[in-house]
Amino acid sequence: MLTSKQRAYLRSLAVNEDTILMMGKSGMSPELVKQADDALEKRELIKGRVLPESSPMTSREAAEAIAQETGSDVVQVIGSRFVLYRKKKKDPKIVLPR
Repeated sequence: MLTSKQRAYLRSLAVNEDTILMMGKSGMSPELVKQADDALEKRELIKGRVLPESSPMTSREAAEAIAQETGSDVVQVIGSRFVLYRKKKKDPKIVLPR
């Protein structure tokens, strides 16, 4: 569980991140979950997007579903974009404030 200070810090880091996860008309597929899991293991912080015209889920629903499947935390959801965070098990790069 993230504190509001930690969320604010992660939001500031996410501004510079590229959107690497896209959810379209196929919705939550095992491939999408695997892609998110691999990206979280490599980067710790990822930005995703839901294509609102074709996706069966809202961005909030998608972010929470992916977070639950991957064991990550939802940092923020704005419009069709969302940010997820999961600390690396070995050698974490992001140090959260207390």
